[in-house]
Amino acid sequence: MADQILDAKGLNCPLPILRAKKALKTMSEGQKLKILATDPGSVKDFEAFCRTTGNELLESKQDGDVYEFLIKKTA
Repeated sequence: MADQILDAKGLNCPLPILRAKKALKTMSEGQKLKILATDPGSVKDFEAFCRTTGNELLESKQDGDVYEFLIKKTA
């Protein structure tokens, strides 16, 4: 279950990542952010984002043309 949901549908790189980064700054450690995106490149973008920031990518799935990501803030 997400503590916050970010709707980034219709946005292209790098906007979903930038919006997620901004949202995570307002969250406490251990909270979860769910991101909804339609940019196919966001799959690799969020994998790289989590790898470089230390946040944990708990889930990455596709439902039709919408990509869903669940990120746990770890730092």
